[in-house]
Amino acid sequence: MRLFYDPEIKIGVHELRQVEAYHCAKVLRLSVGSVVFVTDGRGFLFKCQIIEVNQKKTILQVSKPEEGLGKRNYSLHVALCPTKSIDRIEWFIEKATEIGIDEITPLISKNSERKLVKSERLNRVAEAAMKQSHKSYHPKINEQISFDKFINQSFEYDHKFIAHCEDDLNKKYLGHLLEKNKSVIVLVGPEGDFTPDEIKMATQTGFVPVSLGNSRLRTETAGIVACDICSVINQFE
Repeated sequence: MRLFYDPEIKIGVHELRQVEAYHCAKVLRLSVGSVVFVTDGRGFLFKCQIIEVNQKKTILQVSKPEEGLGKRNYSLHVALCPTKSIDRIEWFIEKATEIGIDEITPLISKNSERKLVKSERLNRVAEAAMKQSHKSYHPKINEQISFDKFINQSFEYDHKFIAHCEDDLNKKYLGHLLEKNKSVIVLVGPEGDFTPDEIKMATQTGFVPVSLGNSRLRTETAGIVACDICSVINQFE
Protein backbone atom coordinates (compact mmCIF):
# COMPACT_ATOMS: atom_id res chain seq x y z
CA MET A 1 0.00 0.00 0.00
CA ARG A 2 1.34 3.43 -0.97
CA LEU A 3 0.43 5.58 2.03
CA PHE A 4 0.69 9.36 2.19
CA TYR A 5 -0.12 11.91 4.88
CA ASP A 6 -2.16 15.06 4.45
CA PRO A 7 -4.04 16.47 7.47
CA GLU A 8 -6.25 18.51 5.10
CA ILE A 9 -7.39 15.59 2.91
CA LYS A 10 -11.09 15.63 2.00
CA ILE A 11 -13.53 13.79 -0.24
CA GLY A 12 -13.65 14.99 -3.84
CA VAL A 13 -10.84 16.56 -5.86
CA HIS A 14 -7.87 17.35 -3.67
CA GLU A 15 -4.35 18.62 -4.27
CA LEU A 16 -1.76 16.71 -2.28
CA ARG A 17 0.83 18.57 -0.20
CA GLN A 18 3.85 19.55 -2.29
CA VAL A 19 6.31 17.35 -0.40
CA GLU A 20 4.07 14.34 -0.99
CA ALA A 21 3.44 15.35 -4.61
CA TYR A 22 7.20 15.31 -5.23
CA HIS A 23 7.44 11.86 -3.67
CA CYS A 24 4.63 10.61 -5.94
CA ALA A 25 6.21 11.90 -9.12
CA LYS A 26 9.95 11.83 -8.57
CA VAL A 27 10.53 8.97 -6.14
CA LEU A 28 7.70 6.52 -6.87
CA ARG A 29 7.17 7.70 -10.47
CA LEU A 30 3.42 7.20 -10.22
CA SER A 31 1.19 8.12 -13.12
CA VAL A 32 -2.37 9.20 -13.82
CA GLY A 33 -4.74 6.39 -12.82
CA SER A 34 -2.52 5.05 -10.03
CA VAL A 35 -4.29 4.26 -6.77
CA VAL A 36 -2.81 5.59 -3.52
CA PHE A 37 -4.00 5.93 0.07
CA VAL A 38 -3.87 9.08 2.15
CA THR A 39 -4.38 9.40 5.91
CA ASP A 40 -5.34 12.54 7.77
CA GLY A 41 -3.43 11.34 10.84
CA ARG A 42 -6.64 11.29 12.87
CA GLY A 43 -7.68 7.73 12.09
CA PHE A 44 -9.17 8.05 8.61
CA LEU A 45 -7.78 6.36 5.50
CA PHE A 46 -8.81 7.68 2.08
CA LYS A 47 -8.54 5.66 -1.11
CA CYS A 48 -7.53 7.97 -3.95
CA GLN A 49 -6.85 7.89 -7.68
CA ILE A 50 -4.31 10.19 -9.27
CA ILE A 51 -5.86 12.42 -11.96
CA GLU A 52 -2.87 14.73 -12.47
CA VAL A 53 0.74 14.36 -11.37
CA ASN A 54 4.06 16.20 -11.73
CA GLN A 55 6.91 17.18 -9.40
CA LYS A 56 5.09 20.29 -8.21
CA LYS A 57 1.50 19.10 -8.07
CA THR A 58 -0.49 15.92 -7.61
CA ILE A 59 -4.28 16.03 -7.93
CA LEU A 60 -6.35 13.22 -6.45
CA GLN A 61 -9.90 12.00 -6.76
CA VAL A 62 -10.65 11.12 -3.15
CA SER A 63 -13.21 8.51 -2.12
CA LYS A 64 -15.09 8.12 1.17
CA PRO A 65 -12.62 7.11 3.90
CA GLU A 66 -12.39 4.05 6.07
CA GLU A 67 -11.74 4.49 9.78
CA GLY A 68 -9.48 2.65 12.15
CA LEU A 69 -6.19 1.74 10.43
CA GLY A 70 -3.91 1.15 13.39
CA LYS A 71 -6.67 1.95 15.90
CA ARG A 72 -6.00 0.79 19.44
CA ASN A 73 -8.22 0.08 22.43
CA TYR A 74 -6.19 2.31 24.76
CA SER A 75 -4.48 5.70 24.71
CA LEU A 76 -0.91 6.41 25.76
CA HIS A 77 0.93 9.65 26.54
CA VAL A 78 4.66 9.48 27.29
CA ALA A 79 6.35 12.56 28.75
CA LEU A 80 10.05 11.91 28.31
CA CYS A 81 13.15 13.95 29.07
CA PRO A 82 15.07 14.50 25.80
CA THR A 83 18.45 12.85 25.50
CA LYS A 84 21.70 14.73 24.87
CA SER A 85 21.90 13.15 21.42
CA ILE A 86 18.90 14.19 19.32
CA ASP A 87 19.29 10.97 17.30
CA ARG A 88 18.24 8.93 20.31
CA ILE A 89 15.07 10.93 20.96
CA GLU A 90 14.22 10.67 17.27
CA TRP A 91 14.71 6.92 17.51
CA PHE A 92 12.24 6.86 20.39
CA ILE A 93 9.70 8.88 18.37
CA GLU A 94 10.06 6.51 15.42
CA LYS A 95 9.72 3.27 17.38
CA ALA A 96 6.96 4.56 19.67
CA THR A 97 4.93 5.57 16.62
CA GLU A 98 5.39 2.12 15.11
CA ILE A 99 4.29 0.39 18.33
CA GLY A 100 1.44 2.81 19.01
CA ILE A 101 1.33 6.09 20.96
CA ASP A 102 -1.05 9.03 21.06
CA GLU A 103 0.91 11.87 22.61
CA ILE A 104 4.53 12.71 23.36
CA THR A 105 5.79 15.58 25.50
CA PRO A 106 9.48 16.55 25.74
CA LEU A 107 9.95 17.10 29.47
CA ILE A 108 12.72 19.31 30.85
CA SER A 109 13.73 18.23 34.37
CA LYS A 110 16.55 19.36 36.64
CA ASN A 111 18.93 16.64 35.39
CA SER A 112 18.06 16.99 31.69
CA GLU A 113 21.12 17.08 29.45
CA ARG A 114 19.23 18.65 26.55
CA LYS A 115 17.19 21.77 27.23
CA LEU A 116 15.92 22.48 23.72
CA VAL A 117 14.09 20.32 21.17
CA LYS A 118 12.30 21.33 17.99
CA SER A 119 8.85 19.77 17.70
CA GLU A 120 8.78 20.39 13.92
CA ARG A 121 11.70 18.01 13.41
CA LEU A 122 10.18 15.40 15.72
CA ASN A 123 6.87 15.63 13.86
CA ARG A 124 8.64 14.77 10.59
CA VAL A 125 10.09 11.65 12.22
CA ALA A 126 6.65 10.64 13.52
CA GLU A 127 5.08 11.21 10.10
CA ALA A 128 7.61 8.98 8.35
CA ALA A 129 7.16 6.24 10.98
CA MET A 130 3.38 6.44 10.72
CA LYS A 131 3.47 5.92 6.97
CA GLN A 132 6.12 3.19 7.12
CA SER A 133 4.12 1.21 9.69
CA HIS A 134 0.81 1.70 7.82
CA LYS A 135 -1.00 3.58 10.58
CA SER A 136 -3.59 6.32 10.25
CA TYR A 137 -2.90 7.98 13.58
CA HIS A 138 -0.23 10.67 13.85
CA PRO A 139 0.85 11.09 17.49
CA LYS A 140 0.54 14.58 18.93
CA ILE A 141 3.97 15.96 19.75
CA ASN A 142 3.81 18.82 22.22
CA GLU A 143 6.22 21.68 22.71
CA GLN A 144 8.81 21.11 25.41
CA ILE A 145 7.78 22.03 28.94
CA SER A 146 9.46 22.13 32.35
CA PHE A 147 8.75 19.30 34.78
CA ASP A 148 7.23 21.69 37.33
CA LYS A 149 4.78 23.22 34.88
CA PHE A 150 3.85 19.87 33.39
CA ILE A 151 3.23 18.10 36.67
CA ASN A 152 0.89 20.84 37.88
CA GLN A 153 -1.47 20.51 34.93
CA SER A 154 -4.81 18.78 35.29
CA PHE A 155 -4.66 15.35 33.64
CA GLU A 156 -7.69 13.20 32.97
CA TYR A 157 -6.13 9.75 32.64
CA ASP A 158 -7.20 6.42 34.08
CA HIS A 159 -3.58 5.69 35.07
CA LYS A 160 -0.73 8.10 35.84
CA PHE A 161 2.76 6.67 36.35
CA ILE A 162 6.30 7.91 36.91
CA ALA A 163 9.14 5.54 36.04
CA HIS A 164 12.30 6.13 38.08
CA CYS A 165 15.37 4.29 39.36
CA GLU A 166 15.25 5.25 43.05
CA ASP A 167 14.87 2.42 45.56
CA ASP A 168 11.22 2.29 46.53
CA LEU A 169 9.62 -0.67 48.30
CA ASN A 170 6.20 0.42 47.04
CA LYS A 171 7.30 0.59 43.40
CA LYS A 172 5.68 -2.11 41.26
CA TYR A 173 6.23 -3.34 37.71
CA LEU A 174 4.23 -1.28 35.21
CA GLY A 175 2.72 -4.36 33.59
CA HIS A 176 1.20 -5.48 36.89
CA LEU A 177 -0.69 -2.20 37.35
CA LEU A 178 -2.07 -1.63 33.87
CA GLU A 179 -5.60 -2.52 32.85
CA LYS A 180 -6.93 -3.02 29.34
CA ASN A 181 -8.84 -0.30 27.49
CA LYS A 182 -7.57 2.54 29.68
CA SER A 183 -5.88 5.90 29.13
CA VAL A 184 -2.32 6.04 30.45
CA ILE A 185 0.37 8.66 30.99
CA VAL A 186 3.95 7.69 31.85
CA LEU A 187 6.77 10.02 32.89
CA VAL A 188 10.31 8.96 31.90
CA GLY A 189 13.31 10.77 33.32
CA PRO A 190 16.71 11.77 31.92
CA GLU A 191 19.91 9.72 32.10
CA GLY A 192 20.51 11.10 35.60
CA ASP A 193 16.94 10.19 36.59
CA PHE A 194 14.36 12.43 38.20
CA THR A 195 15.46 14.10 41.42
CA PRO A 196 13.94 12.93 44.73
CA ASP A 197 12.05 16.23 44.92
CA GLU A 198 10.60 15.68 41.43
CA ILE A 199 9.52 12.15 42.31
CA LYS A 200 7.89 13.43 45.49
CA MET A 201 6.13 16.20 43.58
CA ALA A 202 4.79 13.71 41.03
CA THR A 203 3.51 11.27 43.66
CA GLN A 204 1.82 14.12 45.52
CA THR A 205 -0.12 14.95 42.36
CA GLY A 206 -1.30 11.39 41.81
CA PHE A 207 1.48 9.73 39.80
CA VAL A 208 2.26 6.18 40.88
CA PRO A 209 5.96 5.14 40.94
CA VAL A 210 6.68 2.16 38.68
CA SER A 211 9.50 -0.07 37.53
CA LEU A 212 10.03 -1.03 33.89
CA GLY A 213 11.94 -4.21 34.74
CA ASN A 214 15.16 -5.33 36.37
CA SER A 215 17.56 -3.68 33.92
CA ARG A 216 18.75 -0.09 34.17
CA LEU A 217 17.62 1.44 30.89
CA ARG A 218 18.61 4.42 28.81
CA THR A 219 15.95 7.11 28.61
CA GLU A 220 14.83 6.30 25.07
CA THR A 221 14.83 2.56 25.81
CA ALA A 222 12.70 3.12 28.90
CA GLY A 223 10.19 5.04 26.78
CA ILE A 224 9.99 2.21 24.27
CA VAL A 225 9.62 -0.41 27.02
CA ALA A 226 6.70 1.57 28.47
CA CYS A 227 5.06 1.67 25.03
CA ASP A 228 5.61 -2.05 24.51
CA ILE A 229 4.26 -3.02 27.93
CA CYS A 230 1.08 -1.03 27.25
CA SER A 231 0.73 -2.66 23.84
CA VAL A 232 1.24 -6.20 25.13
CA ILE A 233 -1.13 -5.81 28.07
CA ASN A 234 -3.89 -4.55 25.79
CA GLN A 235 -3.40 -7.27 23.20
CA PHE A 236 -2.87 -10.45 25.17
CA GLU A 237 -3.96 -10.12 28.78
